[in-house]
Amino acid sequence: MAKSTRRNRLEPRKLPAQSRSNTTVNAVLEAAARILERYGFEGYTTNAIAERAGVSIGSFYQYFPNKDAVTVALLERESAALLSDIAEVPIAEGFEAGLLHMIHSAVANQLRRPKLARLLDFEEGRLPVRSRTGRVDDIFHAALVRVLSQEDARTIGDVEIAAFDVLAIVKGMVDAAGEREETNAPRLERRVWRAVLGYLSTR
Repeated sequence: MAKSTRRNRLEPRKLPAQSRSNTTVNAVLEAAARILERYGFEGYTTNAIAERAGVSIGSFYQYFPNKDAVTVALLERESAALLSDIAEVPIAEGFEAGLLHMIHSAVANQLRRPKLARLLDFEEGRLPVRSRTGRVDDIFHAALVRVLSQEDARTIGDVEIAAFDVLAIVKGMVDAAGEREETNAPRLERRVWRAVLGYLSTR
């Protein structure tokens, strides 16, 4: 029961059904993102979010029961951008094009708003949201399997395992670069590319 109650406290109170309510929710999410980027968790309160969004605290609570629910919605919003990129992997263009696209997508997602990404990574580990956010890894892995299964891919043995390993390499390097506050996306992409190719060449 306790788990169910906590899970409910991470759900929006209601979903926006009209353009006006959708605008309100988007304003709340962007306000939350900007507060995290500027002040971190110290300034991250429901009152601050509502004030920054230009809505009353009552309007805020119509949609979100607490700030953790806003954080979860932010996680899902940022994940949606990555999932959209993954959906456009150019499988038909061959192994290298597909792999480069996925590395570019992962780096872009982390460095587009690097401070926000770092803080959300922390919150993803704190909040019980693995069942939601884990789908990003699952979809990324499935796309990697398709890429690594191309005829021009290098001989890599078990494609499923290789895809898990490549995912770990990409995610680990990109997350670590985010923690170090790196901002040079092309240089990071080249390093990840070399690491992945090095791994694949040894299988």
